[in-house]
Amino acid sequence: MGGDHGSKLNLPDFKQWKVEGTPLEFTQQRLAARGLKDPWARNEVWRYVGGFSRPVSLGDVMLRGFKWGFAAFAVALTVEYALFPPKKSGH
Repeated sequence: MGGDHGSKLNLPDFKQWKVEGTPLEFTQQRLAARGLKDPWARNEVWRYVGGFSRPVSLGDVMLRGFKWGFAAFAVALTVEYALFPPKKSGH
């Protein structure tokens, strides 16, 4: 039934993620003590490894997009002063 137009989505192999060494390992141990197991824990490990595991700092939040925003501000200010110069008042 249609939909496959020759492009395949490349997904990472699920076996590359390991629960060991992440906060989920503690959760798995607590579940095992009760005789339970979380079969989907491996699907959540990506949150704790790689670039996703780096905590977000206040600087990251405050400065995200600052350079593009400042550049847009400078362009807007230049255009405004070039097209609409401030009037000289005799005050």
